[in-house]
Amino acid sequence: MKVITTAELKQKVDGGTNGFYLVDVLAPASFVARHVPGALNIPKGGDFVERFAAATAAPKDAEVIVYCSSDTCMASVASGEALEAAGYTSVVHYKDGLAGWQNAGYAFAPTT
Repeated sequence: MKVITTAELKQKVDGGTNGFYLVDVLAPASFVARHVPGALNIPKGGDFVERFAAATAAPKDAEVIVYCSSDTCMASVASGEALEAAGYTSVVHYKDGLAGWQNAGYAFAPTT
């Protein structure tokens, strides 16, 4: 799985580049509290791939960026590996997660 840096992700988010899916794999309460702008919340779990496919209808070659809380959180690694095992060919891991986004001084999406 490829890895994306905080600066690279910020550039993609700011550019509004279509064609990629940014997925927060943490629990819904965490997502409500804070998330990277443009992210979808699809929590890690046994049926993660099925819920991702239902929520996005993403083609198997679409770029999918997964993240969780920090570089020590393995939820995004497991979710990314599940996507790869299901045949998704462009899965990217944002390993720094919410902590990396915050440490870089970037704003989270507004809470609703």
